[in-house]
Amino acid sequence: MVLDLLLIGLVIALDPLPVTGFVLVLSSRNGIWKGLVFILTWLATFVGIIAAVLLMTGGQPPAAKSAPSTAALAAKLAIGVGLVLYAERTRRNLGKRQRSSGFMSRIERISTWSAAGLALLLQPWGMVAAGAATVVEADLSHASSYAALMGYVLLATSSILTMELYATFAPRSAHARLGKLRTWLEGHQDQALVSLVLFLGLWLVGKSIYQLTA
Repeated sequence: MVLDLLLIGLVIALDPLPVTGFVLVLSSRNGIWKGLVFILTWLATFVGIIAAVLLMTGGQPPAAKSAPSTAALAAKLAIGVGLVLYAERTRRNLGKRQRSSGFMSRIERISTWSAAGLALLLQPWGMVAAGAATVVEADLSHASSYAALMGYVLLATSSILTMELYATFAPRSAHARLGKLRTWLEGHQDQALVSLVLFLGLWLVGKSIYQLTA
């Protein structure tokens, strides 16, 4: 469980879509406060999903080879296949899609409440679902499970949290560097997304098949 959550959290943190959206939120008027709302909504979503899964399992992982355990592995396998297919479709469309500046400009004029909605919109739901299917394995009778879950949430939030702190305590430097990051992401977003999603998808497919057949 720990390794899976580590990889899923890392891929979520590096996902260029929420990172790009968050940079634009920070670039808007009162961006620090809107960024804080974005982060709180983002965190609340993760915590809420984890809590819902733990309520269903009672904080105890299902027995190996049981129906719930098999269902969780099958869900991870399906999510992995979906991520691989998504990565392939995105790869085939590289260079074919034209970026619209309208959506970007609307984000730059976003309201505080809309920043909360954007945090939900930009959640990488496929990866979040993979994390939820992994949390099924958590055993709350061990402190290590609490540490793993907390580490997963913090890791998945680390990129936007780092940008928020940077923009808060070094606004001038952050404005210049985040602007460069935005420019780079706008030119390499799809390539980065394909690589991350394909990696995670193949990992989930391979490990799920191994565990289902072992």
